[in-house]
Amino acid sequence: AGVDAGANPEEALHRIDAWLCDLKDLAIKDGQHIFARAPSVETADPAWAASAHNERASLLNALDGRRVPPGPAGSPHRERRDVLPTGRNMFTADPRSLPTPTAMDLGKLAADEVIRNYLQTHGEMPRALVIDLWGSATLRSGGEEIAQGLALMGCRPTWDHGTGRVLGIEVLPCAAFGRPRVDVTWRISGLFRDLFPAQIALIDAGVRLVAEREEDDDENPLAASARASRSDGASPLARIFGNAPGAYGAGVEDLLGGDTGRAGVGAAYLAAASHVYGGAEGEGLALPGGFAARVGCADLLVHGSDDPSRDLLEGGEDVAFVGGFAAAAASLGRAPDLVMLDVTDPRRPRARPLDAALARIVRGRAANPRFIEGQMRHGARGAAELAETVDRLVDFAETTGAVSSAQFDLVHDAYLADPRMREFLLRENPEAARAIAERLESARRKGLWHPRRNDLESDLSEIEAEAPL
Repeated sequence: AGVDAGANPEEALHRIDAWLCDLKDLAIKDGQHIFARAPSVETADPAWAASAHNERASLLNALDGRRVPPGPAGSPHRERRDVLPTGRNMFTADPRSLPTPTAMDLGKLAADEVIRNYLQTHGEMPRALVIDLWGSATLRSGGEEIAQGLALMGCRPTWDHGTGRVLGIEVLPCAAFGRPRVDVTWRISGLFRDLFPAQIALIDAGVRLVAEREEDDDENPLAASARASRSDGASPLARIFGNAPGAYGAGVEDLLGGDTGRAGVGAAYLAAASHVYGGAEGEGLALPGGFAARVGCADLLVHGSDDPSRDLLEGGEDVAFVGGFAAAAASLGRAPDLVMLDVTDPRRPRARPLDAALARIVRGRAANPRFIEGQMRHGARGAAELAETVDRLVDFAETTGAVSSAQFDLVHDAYLADPRMREFLLRENPEAARAIAERLESARRKGLWHPRRNDLESDLSEIEAEAPL
């Protein structure tokens, strides 16, 4: 809960209460989804049973070369009832309508939460930040991440009320939103680059309009930076960065868990964001060193999460982008805040520091007996899920330093110290058991974990010996 040993008792109780209330809202999966199998709960939504039937039938039809009926893409967790039943040939959204008015309203709420969190932590406004912008999240949310960045800059789209299509961008006066603007840099994914050139052009237009405003430096850091760059003869408007055309990812995925040090991970992350994007067609141009300059002056990273069915320790994308940024900033002599923006409930966005977000996931999901029992039902595949959780936790520790020894203790006690779990791992998936032991030993050896037990090294070695190669 982040309570210091010497904290005032009343303040400590308040923080613990807030922590527990936040923890209880964490969604925990009961096992894993099995393709075309309906939930066994009697009160399950009938649409899910229909989804299971459709998924099976549509797969067989596709394999036979038959037509699969179309249906909209989106997340049912976002009250998108129109995506049910699943098992249809998905179409996405009209990109000319993104971000939608609803996404803009929700994006402003999330932007206000980021500002509130930073003010509460530092007592002052952030001047510059980097925000991760992914294509998959844009499709699910109607462009909320775009809206968050625009709101932070003090912009909003204009729409044709007849068609809902975006016509352009409007820059609001600072008095309209009651705070200074934030200089926003977008780190776009390869999928976003491919799907949304019109949105890249829209963001770029907003950047240019804000940079041209005649406002005080304290009110408009972007315009101040643009004026300083013009006097130096440099380009002031490079704010949208991504991979070279045809390349994808954060550039560090293959380095995580290997022998590459933090400095090497940071260099690879910066090298991957080699192109600046913008212009009327959203085209990219190589700009060596451009992204490093933006990371070097950022006060924080904003990394969003809109999908309640996955978290930071599932899949390698989150740790690649967040860990890569943190490693890059450290190599530039900086330690910006790493803010995980939880918009799984879009009407109640929560901005959490990375260490608090990871602590919540470890306590509420990774070491939770309910989650572990659900994975055990899936035998070897469930054991692999537990091994991936440990993998990602160690990756975060190596790249960000945001994992405490207490969290490693919780995972070790839940997965390896418990005799029943240890026997399950060695029986069902000895490779997973070995991987967990090796990654935890690596964290201990590198000084990332200072375990409470003195016999841990020999215990982990025993597991590695018991699990055949």
